[in-house]
Amino acid sequence: MISPTDITGLVLAGGQGTRMGGADKGLQLLGGMPLAWHALHRLQPQVGNVLINANRNRAAYEALGVPVCEDTVPGFAGPLAGFLAGLTQCRTPWLLTVPCDTPLFPADLAVRLATAAAEQQADIALPLAPGGDDASAGAPLRPQPVFCLLRTSLHDSLAHYMAGGGRKVGSWAAQHRCARVPFNQPGDDPHAFFNANTLDELRQLQPSA
Repeated sequence: MISPTDITGLVLAGGQGTRMGGADKGLQLLGGMPLAWHALHRLQPQVGNVLINANRNRAAYEALGVPVCEDTVPGFAGPLAGFLAGLTQCRTPWLLTVPCDTPLFPADLAVRLATAAAEQQADIALPLAPGGDDASAGAPLRPQPVFCLLRTSLHDSLAHYMAGGGRKVGSWAAQHRCARVPFNQPGDDPHAFFNANTLDELRQLQPSA
């Protein structure tokens, strides 16, 4: 089995926030606190230690109290650039990535991905979950590739893939043994992977007064 202490968590907040008008998404407020704070506090109990990947407003992210790592690939190259930044800093055998804009992700995400990775002797574990605006318990399952448990030893593989211009999580993950874990069991929240890409979607997550 993979112990939580063998996993470093990484909150991905390094994007340009294009669909949010260029705002730094991780610093947008939900219930009075930044989205990145919510993701961080959801992730911390599940893993041994935590990092944040951010490329802007470093001081604001450092104020959340965990180390911040910037992309090593220039030009806002997408989530894989965040993965690579995390792998460069990671000192545990495994890294678990979560995006800053999905604050309700499962509280048992790490243990379920880690269990599948161990049982299937996989290098990567990815969740499958209901997705889209019509997400419900019976909705089709979709890959959630920005949530990714991966071996730290994959650093060189990912660096090579990105150096060749690769940017898609799925196509890189397909090069390795990958476990896919359904999150549609009884008791699972079908909206757990809802992400706030836009200000409208962020408003949907705001708690009622």
